[in-house]
Amino acid sequence: MSETSDALAAGILDQPSIGRVALVWRGDSTAEPPAPSSTRFHLIFASLNEVGLAAESVLFSEEAEEAVRARLLAVDGVLVWVDPLSSGKDRSRLDSLLRDVAARGIWVSAHPDVILKMGVKEVLYRTRKLSWSADTDLYQSLDDFNRRFPARLATGGARVIKQNRGNGGQGVWKVELISNVGPNPESGAPVRVLHALRGSVPEDLSLGAFMQRCRPYFAGGGRIIDQAFQPRLPEGMIRCYLSQNQVVGYGHQLIKALVAPRPGDGPEAVQPGLRIMHPADAPPFQNLRKQIETEWVPAMQALLDIPTKWLPALWDADFLYGPKAVDGCDSYVLCEINVSSVAPYPDSAAPKVAEATLAGLRAAIARRRN
Repeated sequence: MSETSDALAAGILDQPSIGRVALVWRGDSTAEPPAPSSTRFHLIFASLNEVGLAAESVLFSEEAEEAVRARLLAVDGVLVWVDPLSSGKDRSRLDSLLRDVAARGIWVSAHPDVILKMGVKEVLYRTRKLSWSADTDLYQSLDDFNRRFPARLATGGARVIKQNRGNGGQGVWKVELISNVGPNPESGAPVRVLHALRGSVPEDLSLGAFMQRCRPYFAGGGRIIDQAFQPRLPEGMIRCYLSQNQVVGYGHQLIKALVAPRPGDGPEAVQPGLRIMHPADAPPFQNLRKQIETEWVPAMQALLDIPTKWLPALWDADFLYGPKAVDGCDSYVLCEINVSSVAPYPDSAAPKVAEATLAGLRAAIARRRN
């Protein structure tokens, strides 16, 4: 434990509160909320306390929606950690609740409307002209997907398709033709697919059968994003953690999603490596940090119309290694942005989250008073 989390557990950081903030995640709302020091958010609880904010746990479930609403309306701000998809449930009711709470003057991070701008896979298409992008396309309907995807797959190399909103690899697939079938593959053309969901193995089937499998991704206005597969994927992924427009740390991990096991590999071969956390000033990532803070995030904000004050208190951008430049330097390709439920995170993130929360609450309180 850090000194701050030890102090939180001992109860010695208590001080007069200048505002109240609720930390929300899924759980049994009839159960007693866990002690802050025992949760994965203990450093954020401690950092909020240090800046003078009284933080409390709120466990969300659809069955307790109105009780949760009442609790959130009694605080000044809300920080949310709820996945887009979990055990057959989505965030639709929670997002409606959060919009209502925010409309009544409560500060919410991340606001559901901000998530729909930057925390879905469509952001890869909307920012496709930035230098963090790879060859990217968007299908807005099943008919559009059926009409255009086969020819695009035939242009050469594997593709990665992603449902617009998901987590944990759900609805993310590597797809490649097994044989050369010309520029316009028929539905019977053989493909090899690999789901990014942990434990998945490659599967051979017809292109038409695979595309039919993707039909549910278009339900309720859903869509599919299509990117070129990055050959350097086995070298790992860099997760850049941000608080609003500032990098607050990194996680470097050798991932196994979409990396096919080799013949003879045991079960451990499909398990991802440990995510090694680094602070914001870690030397290996300073070129990437400069690009994120001075080029990519400002450009994304302009494209998506997101003022800095509405950027999430904690979010992350996942980068894969792209082709090396002529001088041997690495390039980076954005593969997704996570906003809904960012955890784990480096210790260095917690104080910055507290600073952003304090600023957001002060602004919200001032607006209500005026």
